[in-house]
This record gives sequence, structure tokens and C-alpha cells, in this order.
Amino acid sequence: MQVFSLAALWRFLPSRNWIWAFLALVIGFASPASAQTGQSVLAQYLPEIEPGALVEGADAFGPIRKDVPVSPLLSGGEKIGYVFITSDFVGTTGYSGKPIHTMVAVDDDAVILGVDLVKHSEPIVLIGIPDSKIKKMATDFRGLSLVEEAAAGGSGHELEIISGATVTIMVIDDSIIRSGLKVARALGLGGLQAKVETGPKYQINEKAETPDSWMAMEGDGTVRSLSLDVGQINAAFEAMDDPRAAARALTDPPETNFIDMQMALVSVPSIGRAVLGEADYGNLEDWLEPGEHAIAVAGRGLYSFKGSGYVRGGIFDRIVLIQGDVSVRFRDRGHRRMGVIPLGDAPEFTERDLFKIPADSGFDPTKPFRLQLLVQREVAAIEKVFTTFDLGYQLPQSFLRPVVAPVETALATDADQSEQAAQQALWKKIWQDKTLEIVVLSTMLAVLTLAFFFQMQLTRSDRAVKLFRYSFLTVTLVFLGWYANAQLSVVNLMALFGALTTDFSWQAFLLDPLTFILWFSVATALLFWGRGAYCGWLCPFGALQELTNHIARALRVPQITLPWGLHERLWPIKYMIFLGLFGVSLASIEQAEHLAEVEPFKTAIVLNFVRAWPFVAYVAALLIAGLFVERFYCRYLCPLGAALAIPARLRMFDWLKRYRECGSPCQVCANECMVQAIHPTGEINPNECLNCMHCQVLYQSKTKCPVVIKKMKRKGASSDPTAFLKPREGIENHPNIQKN
Repeated sequence: MQVFSLAALWRFLPSRNWIWAFLALVIGFASPASAQTGQSVLAQYLPEIEPGALVEGADAFGPIRKDVPVSPLLSGGEKIGYVFITSDFVGTTGYSGKPIHTMVAVDDDAVILGVDLVKHSEPIVLIGIPDSKIKKMATDFRGLSLVEEAAAGGSGHELEIISGATVTIMVIDDSIIRSGLKVARALGLGGLQAKVETGPKYQINEKAETPDSWMAMEGDGTVRSLSLDVGQINAAFEAMDDPRAAARALTDPPETNFIDMQMALVSVPSIGRAVLGEADYGNLEDWLEPGEHAIAVAGRGLYSFKGSGYVRGGIFDRIVLIQGDVSVRFRDRGHRRMGVIPLGDAPEFTERDLFKIPADSGFDPTKPFRLQLLVQREVAAIEKVFTTFDLGYQLPQSFLRPVVAPVETALATDADQSEQAAQQALWKKIWQDKTLEIVVLSTMLAVLTLAFFFQMQLTRSDRAVKLFRYSFLTVTLVFLGWYANAQLSVVNLMALFGALTTDFSWQAFLLDPLTFILWFSVATALLFWGRGAYCGWLCPFGALQELTNHIARALRVPQITLPWGLHERLWPIKYMIFLGLFGVSLASIEQAEHLAEVEPFKTAIVLNFVRAWPFVAYVAALLIAGLFVERFYCRYLCPLGAALAIPARLRMFDWLKRYRECGSPCQVCANECMVQAIHPTGEINPNECLNCMHCQVLYQSKTKCPVVIKKMKRKGASSDPTAFLKPREGIENHPNIQKN
């Protein structure tokens, strides 16, 4: 919740192991299960799979190969392909923090024949998404060519995201493509070849000298160029199948320069100093993080390699860097304009730009790569056709020096680093795709933090508090809930207890950025304000209950106030539900996740009531009860609220102000508390308080609080010399005072 202090808290964490443990407990994410030893994942699940259900016409599996954990797929005794499980080859940790085991069948041409979700612990798939949608997603992979995916760097297909299961679907897709490419290369399917390092490995020679002229750098390959004239472009479009492309030919003379594009790898120190100059190269070093690289691209002619698309969408859609299976698309935040080239014989370019290559992209500067240029031509009002041209690049040998290392160790290290980079790339891609949601959520947290810190100023006006609260709850419900599906769940907490024996990993934690931010904020808020910061303001289902109750009050639906004795005895129900779920999770996390359906969050928030009628009826019953007893589910049934209430006792401050007269004799706040969190004796129960701030409005009320009224009358009497002649109503005669 305390957004401004996250950086300081982060620096503090590594030296405080108990805080790490506390955050892990609150967040409820854990690392994937330990790596299998000995037996492959395929060997564990192969006997349970029906071949015909995976691929139509298949009737048996052959023996698992000893060199690669794959099994022949047979039909009538003939091999029609191979099957494997993704988690034998790549990391497949999902939202639950456990591996998602997906079986894939692929033929000799490296075309996917079938996909089956074999084993997972994803709660949204277990209890929220119909099985038919998952099967439909698996069907969409049939016919996908891994050869085409290899050429496109793994991005040659469209992915259909299932609402409410974004992280799960992206993990499944990523694991299918990456493991499929590894299997295809290992078996030589579709003509793909395994990446075998037969020659020496190289690293950058930072002491290499660069030629002192642009022409010399073009001559030795330090700078590479792609030059195209209008005649070449027209010929390329004429060769296309679409006759409209030839009909829209450029009318400039054929020898006119269409584009002259030149490129250099300026993250190599000597090249960078020569192309950029000492000052600009120093700025480049400050810009690049460890492991990152940068290219300088300069161009002139009729066609721009940048275009204007990046201004609207933030991505440069005309160029892409490709190195083997690695493809890097450049975004505006990884781009800088480049100054004048200091070399005297450098051409006059109309465009000069620097592009950053992320450290986790898998890019190797010592190996050849190419910059692919996309050229477009309009053929109709809103329709275009495209063709591509490649600008190849390879560092000259003088900038490389061999690395002497044991082959086995080097290969193992490369494999580990590659897998780690791929997993990092996945969660970073998810964060980039969620930029809008992250900005809005961060703004909400900042606003709420300020409201809590300056609550006495805000609560001077009952009208201002109501306007702020109902507006904030509406954003919570509509944006966090129905739009972003950022509804926390007790399932998150149970996931931790199912993996306590494994090492903690941030990988699963980072796969859902909104959940990451929310849980981190909840952990911080528990130390300051208790559970109310989340339950009272940031829980979409809680917001739904309160807003519907507010509408019910406006329609004069009668409100029921339970007797204090009964109300107090109903409190423990939610704690018993939480402890019961926790106990079941120790034996079977999957069973506990099924039982966690006691939470209505999936039905009402994530799936927008699109479920079987018993689930919808259950949620409707809770909401109807909430029309008469405000926040009925939060008060008595919510296991997540119970789980948050337990560490809420650790809060360091009491922010809610009270008078000595509160509870004895005054009962104003206790009578008006929306969830009856104030005892008749005046104490506020932090386990039940939702921090709605209404009691702080009453604390300053000049019309409802007897203490404030009495102070005002005393002040008025001291300034009025005839006050002793007037009748006075003391605190003992106030209508809200408890009579003995």
C-alpha cells in the first residue's frame, strides 16, 4: 500500500530473512516442484494417456528413447510421429507455482498433431474455466509448423487468450513452442538441426581497434549496409501473387534511392566510440544494463525504417532483429535518437537511431544476426501488402577472441542460462502487455495511501468521504475486478503450503503483475492498517457487496442488525473455513482448491457470472443476503479475510482516533459501523474493521458526536456572557447515549 517506500523496503529485505518468510507467507506463491531425478515426466504419465484422445487414429506408444525423453506415436504398428511432455524440456511454472505438464504430438515434418493438458495445479483451470475451452485451445495448436515458428523466432502464430486465464495460457503456449523446437532439433524433424557448438566459443575483444574512417569500417564489415533502389522495390512487389501490388508501382525513376540503411553493433566499446564519439558512448554505457547490447541504425532515402507506427503503439513495426530462433522487436522505451556521426567521411543520414537489445532476449553478439526490414505498399483504402529484405551482420574476427572452457560445463551453463532467459522473457513480456493496468493500479494505491495518511483532513466532510469511497469502490469493481480480473484468493495462500519443501522462486510470483503488486501492497498494508486496506477498498467482490447494498438502501430495503451476541458468535465461521481449507491443502492441494469454491470470486468477478447455475445461485444468495446485512460474506464466511486478519495483529500503528467516552457511555460509532466491528465497550476489532473511515467522520461530527457537541457548547458559553440564562443539553441528555 505504501507505494513510495517500496524501493527502501526492497533494499532492506535481503538482510532480514524473517521478512522474506513473512512476504512469502502472505503472497502465497512458491517455486515449481523440484526437478525430477531419474525418471522423466513422460515416463510418469505415458501409461495414463489414451493415444487416440491425443491424435485421432493413434492406438499405441512405442518405448521411450534413451537419448531424448520422447516416445514414438503408433497407428497400426506404424510410427506417425513422436510425443513428449513440455516440462521435460523447458520450465512450465504457472500461476499456482507448480509445473503445467502438457503432452504434445509432432510428426516427422515438425507439425504439431495434438496437444493435451496432462497435469496441472492451476486454480483458474481447475475450478473456473470450462474444460471445453481448454480442449478448444489445445485443438488450435494442431497443424502448427515448428519450422515456421523457428523462422519467425517463435512468434509466427496468433494466440487466443481465454478470459481469466491469461497467465496460464501464455505459459502453456510458451512451453509448447520452445519445447517443440528443442525436440524437433534433437530429432532432426522438418529439416531442423540441433544447435551443436562444434567450433570455438567467442567473446568480445574490448581491446580491438576500429578503423578511423567510415569507408574503412564499411570495408571490413564493422558497418554493414542494405541499399535498395526504386526498381528493386517495384520488381519485388511485381513478383508477388497480388496483382494490385504491381499496379501501385512507384513512379520515381528506377535508380532513385529507396533506402540506404546501415547498421553497427555499438555496444562493442571500440565501435561505439568510433560511431558515437566519446561523450555519446559514455551516455550509451549509462543507458545499458549488464548483459544488454545496442545497435546503431542510420538511413536515408524515400523510405523510413522507423515509420510512424511506434508513435501510436510504442513499437517499431518496420524492423526486427533475428538471430536463429531469437527475434527482438524494438519498443519506444528501448530507443534513443543518435547524434551526428563524428567521422568526417560518414554520409549525411536523415535518420540516426539507437536500439537496445534486452539482456534476456537470448541474443549473442559474437554470432551472425540480421535486421529484417519490412516494406509495405498500400493496395486499397485500408489494405496493404508487405515484403521483407534482410541486412546481415557479423562482427569482424578482430573484435572476437576465443574462450577456452570445458565443453560439458560450457554447454550445461549455456542451457541453464538459455532456460532462465526464456522464463524471464516470458514474465517481462506479460508485464509489458499489462502496462496500462499496472499504471492504473499503482495510481489507485498511491491515492489510497494518501487518503489513509491524511484521513483526518478527508473525514471532515461526510459527503466527501462518501463520494471518494463509492467512486473508488466502483473503480475497484469495474477495473480491478471485471476488466483486469485482479481478485486475490485464498488459493494463492494455499499454493505456498503445497510447496513448502521447495526453494522459493520469484518466477511464478512475477507471472501475474497485478497480483504481484496487490499482494506486495497487502503485505505492507498489514503492518500499517491491518486487513481493512485490502478488504475494505481493493477487493472487487467486497466492492460489489457494498455497492449493491448502497443501492438497496436507496430503494428502502430494510436493513437487519444482528444482536451483538449472535454477531460475535458468527465471526469465527470464516476462521474455521480457512483452517479447514489449510488442513485439506496439506494432504491434497488440488482438493483444497476445489473446496475453495466457497469463495464466490471466480464466478462473480473473474467469469462475470458465466458459469453453471449452482455457482451463480450460490453467489446470488450471498449478494441477496448482503442487501439486508451489509457485507454479509465479508463478516462471516470469507476465508481470505480470515487469513489476512491473523497477521493484522502485527500492525504497528493505531490510526483510528477514539475518545474516552467512546462506548462508555457513547454508542454512536458502534451503532453506525457498517460491519459491526466496534464492541459495545468502544474498542475497534482490527480483525473485522474494513477501514471505511466512517467512525472518523463521526469523531469530528458537529451534529452526531456528543463529545464534539459538548466542546462546542463550552466554547460558545465562554464567549456568550448570557449563556447561563439559556437551557443547556449536556452529553448526558444526548439521544445516542447509552442509558443505564
